[in-house]
Amino acid sequence: MKYFLALMCLLESPLHALAQCTVPASEFELEGDYLLGGLFDIHHVRAPVYHGRPETIDCSSQIFILSSYRRFQLMRFSVEEINNSTNLLPNVSLGYEIFDHCSHTRNFPGIFKLISVNGLIQPRGTSYENVSKVIAVVGPFSSTDTLTVAPVFMMNLFPMVSYGAASSALTEKEIFPSFLRTVHSNRDAIEVIVKIILHFNWRWVAFLNSDDDFGNDGMELFRGRIKDTEICLAYTNSINVNTNGSLMFRQIEEQNVHIIIVFTPKLTAEVLIDSAIERNVTNKVWIAGDTWSLNKRLPKKKGIKNIGTIIGVSQPVMPIPGFSNFILSAKRQNHCENKEKMFCNQVCNCSSQTAEDILAVDPSFSFPVYSSVYAIAHALHNVLKCGVDKCNGNIRVSPHMVLAELKKSNFTLLNQSIQFDENGDPKFGSYSIVFWNHDGDAEEIGFYKFHPSVNFFINSTKIQWYTQGEVPTSWCSPECPVGYAKKQTGIHKCCFNCNICQNGSYIDSTVDPYKCVSCKENEWSAIGSTSCQLREVEYVQFTDIGAIMVMTGTWALVGLTLALSVLFAINYNTPVVRSAGGPMCFLILGCLSLCSISVFFHFDVPTVSFCILRLFPFILFYTVCLACFVVRSFQIVCIFKIAVKFPKLHSWWMKYHGQWLIITVAFITQALFLFIGYFYAPPKPYNNTVWYPDKIILGCDINLKATLCSLVLLLSLCSLCFIFSYMGKDLPKNYNEAKAITFCLLLLILTWILFATECMLYRGKYIQTMNALAILSSIYSFLLWYFLPKCYIILFQPHKNTQKYFQSIIQNYTKTISQ
Repeated sequence: MKYFLALMCLLESPLHALAQCTVPASEFELEGDYLLGGLFDIHHVRAPVYHGRPETIDCSSQIFILSSYRRFQLMRFSVEEINNSTNLLPNVSLGYEIFDHCSHTRNFPGIFKLISVNGLIQPRGTSYENVSKVIAVVGPFSSTDTLTVAPVFMMNLFPMVSYGAASSALTEKEIFPSFLRTVHSNRDAIEVIVKIILHFNWRWVAFLNSDDDFGNDGMELFRGRIKDTEICLAYTNSINVNTNGSLMFRQIEEQNVHIIIVFTPKLTAEVLIDSAIERNVTNKVWIAGDTWSLNKRLPKKKGIKNIGTIIGVSQPVMPIPGFSNFILSAKRQNHCENKEKMFCNQVCNCSSQTAEDILAVDPSFSFPVYSSVYAIAHALHNVLKCGVDKCNGNIRVSPHMVLAELKKSNFTLLNQSIQFDENGDPKFGSYSIVFWNHDGDAEEIGFYKFHPSVNFFINSTKIQWYTQGEVPTSWCSPECPVGYAKKQTGIHKCCFNCNICQNGSYIDSTVDPYKCVSCKENEWSAIGSTSCQLREVEYVQFTDIGAIMVMTGTWALVGLTLALSVLFAINYNTPVVRSAGGPMCFLILGCLSLCSISVFFHFDVPTVSFCILRLFPFILFYTVCLACFVVRSFQIVCIFKIAVKFPKLHSWWMKYHGQWLIITVAFITQALFLFIGYFYAPPKPYNNTVWYPDKIILGCDINLKATLCSLVLLLSLCSLCFIFSYMGKDLPKNYNEAKAITFCLLLLILTWILFATECMLYRGKYIQTMNALAILSSIYSFLLWYFLPKCYIILFQPHKNTQKYFQSIIQNYTKTISQ
């Protein structure tokens, strides 16, 4: 084992001790006018080993990776193909210097060899004439390897074109200004994986990533991508070849996860799948990353069908014309690999690999290697200003000149337009979506194309699910039925209970599946609705049959009142009219007519004025009517009882016309109460949306506090009527109005009790008709049961409407009292 001096010393140290000799026949070297560096992980260090001092490594003693050896041969083929062609670099030959890059920390001898000049590395910024013949580097393959060695090449803008490093961190041009790649970044691979998950409506997934730059980057990208989706990350683990598979699979099973994404390099994935087969993991869907989805060994492994269904994202398989013949030809030649004359890690020990083995291995990342070499060759073509038959040999080529042309790449290779974006990422290529069928082959079932526009497709009918036909499901909680809102339980949004949306609300799962949205005031919805419907607006129109009947009754009342007024005017001086109140009768009849005005404003669309006039005329003028009956009852009692016991009170009453004074005070008081109440809280139109979910009942909102004083005054007048009527219960029959007034009041109270009961039981549009009918009934109660009996005597019993008849009744009453 050779030891490697510390890196800081190497920057100025000669490399003579390391570069003892090379063998021209080696597959790792080819002389040419310009050289391409190559870094391929033909061998791989399975686990890092701690060393107390810098130490190089012998890669040929590590695990051999046949697929990487295939890519190594593909670079050699690409250079040979370019040299054999006179179109791209006429009269110029390309060579290469390739190293087996098996470790990201112990392979620096080869790196320094590439950037050295005559075995010396010159510090950055030093002016020098001799430059390295290596104009660019192809590789490395892994993200970790690339992130480790890239800073060495970035110092002097030495072009690096990677065919496999997919970490999104490499897009940072401030850190990696001379880095380009011909493979899409992890961001694109994660996008395809998420598209697959969404396509099959999977929600509950596990993500297993390798514990390195590649896997951790994929994990972070996946978390960010699913943030605004319905996908939940039920389980995640950063794994390596030494991970405790038994514990991990038990935890996945406890979470009831059926979808497992494996975002790891090939070797780690192989160990993982072998472990799953060994531990009899079943009924899973495995989503493979592009590093192992075209694996040739695993699909044919015994027991692979038992673990479930495997689909994956892969690099599209693009046959490279002439490559097979190159491998067959190369394997017929015997290369001398004299370790004593070879530079560090330019020995393969892979002569036992046949051409058939190489061609049959996983072909992933073949085109990225091929296009990397051609991209550099085209850039050199532009730097040398090559024509049809020759290039300008007088131009001194430096790596930064090649980098400038690389960034402007625009050529066609195998029907692919090779271009790079501003981050050095490819603007060409696509992903294939594959399924491991029962024949042990990775069958293409779909694709994801980037350019010129995104195009995603999966032919699901080609997939043979482990469920025997049904697409497997993976949910923490099953989807809620239509009309139900989710209520999250725990930290995952995919775990929830389902609550049905109540009346007056709806759920729009496309906007927010977690919230029942209240309908607007003019809308309604039934329980479990997904949208709202317009409410039906209802009110009693003037043309309604009920409204017509009530208004007809009102006009009849007005006509009857007018007729009574005429009859009473004609018989004004008769005892019946005088005993009924005389001139007060006309005031009562007039006020009853004015009360009826309120009836007409209970119909049609309510307005502010309509709402005010629904009760204002009735309360004001009905107060006058009740005040008239109060004073009328009091007058009768006063004449027959109070006049004898309280002569002074009677004298004052007669002198100052106490009846008109009481009526005026009641009228003014009620008017003030109404004006003040309506000024501060006037009635206003109101849409009743509570009682009927599918209807809007138009009505008026009356503030009870504003009308409280008015109602108290009405009740007080009613109470006084009862009191005075009771006091005059034993008066002469023709002067005793107690029974008539009491009966009218009982009808009045009964009417409003019935209306209040109706309001508690029914709140439809016809409540307005009922209200109008209650007002009309209140008016008719006095008109029919107080005034009509007087009319009957006037018209049909005129003998009782005489002074003589009334005096006889008074005399009989006086005799009864004296006895």
